[in-house]
Amino acid sequence: MRELVAYIAGSLVDNPDAVQVNEVEKDQTRVLELSVDRKDVGKVIGKQGRTIRAIRAVLGAASVRLKKRVSLEIQE
Repeated sequence: MRELVAYIAGSLVDNPDAVQVNEVEKDQTRVLELSVDRKDVGKVIGKQGRTIRAIRAVLGAASVRLKKRVSLEIQE
């Protein structure tokens, strides 16, 4: 899951070297914390949040297959 988010975010931003994904276990949910360069936050979020919603939808589909709960947070 981490690699998937890193790949997608790295493809969207101008500075792919700054993309970092940390994985944290909270209760029964796996939280992926995405951090990117300050200039690239808007590109990851997209217009009206459409891009981040699409990334979360892909994660949701992958998490169903793995039978795990996964959420994505953007760190600023």
